[in-house]
Amino acid sequence: MVALNEEQSAITVVSTFDHPYPTTKIMWIPDSKGSYPDLLATSGDYLRVWKPLQGETRMECVLNNNKTSDFCAPLTSFDWNEADPNMLGTSSIDTTCTIWSLETGQVTGRVDAVTGHVKTQLIAHDKEVYDLAFSRAGDGRNMFGSVGADGSLRKFDLRHLEHSTIIYETPTSRPLLRLAWNHQDSNYVATVAEGATEVLILDIRLPRTPVSRLNNNRGAPINSLAWAPHSSTHIATAGDDQQALIWDLQKMGRTIEDPILAYTATGEINQIKWGFADPDWIGICHNRNLEILHV
Repeated sequence: MVALNEEQSAITVVSTFDHPYPTTKIMWIPDSKGSYPDLLATSGDYLRVWKPLQGETRMECVLNNNKTSDFCAPLTSFDWNEADPNMLGTSSIDTTCTIWSLETGQVTGRVDAVTGHVKTQLIAHDKEVYDLAFSRAGDGRNMFGSVGADGSLRKFDLRHLEHSTIIYETPTSRPLLRLAWNHQDSNYVATVAEGATEVLILDIRLPRTPVSRLNNNRGAPINSLAWAPHSSTHIATAGDDQQALIWDLQKMGRTIEDPILAYTATGEINQIKWGFADPDWIGICHNRNLEILHV
């Protein structure tokens, strides 16, 4: 865990903790109003919720839906619902997505302040599910999308789980690895396929065909994407070409080859995040480095 040390004018490590299994994603609770405890979630073999304390980080709970076996299907990713921080969704290689409900309360002695239970579990794809993301559509609580090894992006509504909507399928069933929902306009979602050099922008009102493609023709796979939290027409991407790029999508309906901003790192960029509290900052990870970039 790192923080800005203003006296040293540097980002310094403030806490470390051991994780029992390699993590596939890590995420802070999306609590802009400060109504919930400071919590951190990680996915790997299970979904774990942690609480940072002075000098240490304590695991609050392990969310495990497999009660009959010592073996589990690893989790590929998860998302924390912005509208209802008591709700998380996980994706797994066993073709399922699971929606979890957290119960957060005040600490009473050493009793865990956080517990959780399965809200619903569903078979989401025909093969492994690689990513899941909640949409802000409606009240922001019920809609989510998922992508997987079957090459499809599917939209689900927690109120009507008897069916899903296939928003897009790759022509050759090429696996889709990541999706990101537009934070300002829930009609738009971005996705990227395995080893792909372009990002597909989809309009859920016009399924099956991308409304735009982002491709700067550098021939390197894209690893991560993040919509701007304050704009419906800007998205950041990063990949093996060592570049973090920001794109302007005001002109949909075509392939966009020229980003409006570019930054070149010293290694392949595996992750990019756009700051919610202050959208003038973007974080990237490459090699063993974390860099904070000013937009």
